[in-house]
Amino acid sequence: MKKIGFLVIVFLICLFMVIPLYIIVKVSFGTSEEILTQHPTLLPHTFTLDHWKDVLSSGNIWGPFFKSLIVATSTMVISVLLVAPAAYSISRMDKKVKYTYIMTLFFTKMFPTVGIALPISIRFLKWDLLDSNVGLIMAHLIGQLPFMAWILVSTFSAIPKDLEEAAQIDGASKMRTLLYVIFPVAVQGIAVSGLYVWLNSWNEFTYALYLSLTTKTLPLGVYYYVQRGGFFQQAAYATILAIPVIIITFILQRYLKSDYLSGAVKG
Repeated sequence: MKKIGFLVIVFLICLFMVIPLYIIVKVSFGTSEEILTQHPTLLPHTFTLDHWKDVLSSGNIWGPFFKSLIVATSTMVISVLLVAPAAYSISRMDKKVKYTYIMTLFFTKMFPTVGIALPISIRFLKWDLLDSNVGLIMAHLIGQLPFMAWILVSTFSAIPKDLEEAAQIDGASKMRTLLYVIFPVAVQGIAVSGLYVWLNSWNEFTYALYLSLTTKTLPLGVYYYVQRGGFFQQAAYATILAIPVIIITFILQRYLKSDYLSGAVKG
């Protein structure tokens, strides 16, 4: 009975999460007669591609799509390259020092994005970084580096030091131990943190609003259709926004395992 109850709860949670996405997809393919009614049905009966044609032929989709993709992917890659070694170093420090670093990371997340977006945009204007991918990536890194570090410090802290000692006994250098022993064991935490950073950068709105003047990002494109009141096109745009999220999550889900440390230390 406990197992059945658990499965029912999991099913309800998944249903609660999937229904909004299903409604967005249904509206993006729905006709006015089916959607704009007093009692719309849950299951679709008729569909049309006109809304998708309007979005794809508007000329406002591929530029924002590739900009969002480049910025999100670059933010994730740079974050991993910078944060993974730093988080490992913090995880091997004394507990008091490590606690100080972690609290400092929490402190940096206390500032709201909207409160620092304007000063950053003014500074980037002086540096000629407005409306550039480099400027937007740098702005995203401000919030994502502490977030990833907070996750990876916990990940590396859970890895036994016996692994490092065994590798050093076998003659491996510190860098070789880090690249071939520690990082492969921590691949789950790196994948999870990288996934969250990519999603946060992909869906980011405030910095994009301040720093993107000509070429918008996809979230700004959805906002553009919200302002126009075209919720059919808005639903199609939101569906396009969700497709890469599903693909990236599917690719990285192989690393989302609860037993990634099992068998790491033997004997």
